[in-house]
Amino acid sequence: MTIEIVEFEPRHAEAFRTLNEAWISKHFAIEAKDREVLSDPQGKIIDQGGRVFMAITDGAAVGCAALIRMADGGYEVAKMTVSEDLRGSGLGRMLMQRCIDVGAELGAPRLYLETNSSLGPALGLYRAMGFKDLAPTDTPYARADVFMERRY
Repeated sequence: MTIEIVEFEPRHAEAFRTLNEAWISKHFAIEAKDREVLSDPQGKIIDQGGRVFMAITDGAAVGCAALIRMADGGYEVAKMTVSEDLRGSGLGRMLMQRCIDVGAELGAPRLYLETNSSLGPALGLYRAMGFKDLAPTDTPYARADVFMERRY
């Protein structure tokens, strides 16, 4: 199986929303901030200076990740997920590496993310890829209880 990570195009909008709704609704409740971003990735992420990456195999979207531009010039890694049948395949690592590489190309001082302490495999990946824990901060997400960054 060949997986290609490509830049978001408008035709990916439905897959971006569906992939994210699947994992969020399995573990948590879909929140207002989720609906806002998932309903308009072009306007809420890309048009604001961010990027969205889609993992494609055999023409189907099987994963995604977003870089949302932050006020400090950094980027928040957000809406990162992999199809359930491909979890553990290394695809999450590929998506995160793309985020790290693009953050460096964009001259970001850091990548930031918010997650939940119950998502053990995700936390393991983030720590393995150089993310460090931060003190809790204000967030629009009720589920976020772990805050991390990776400095360049």
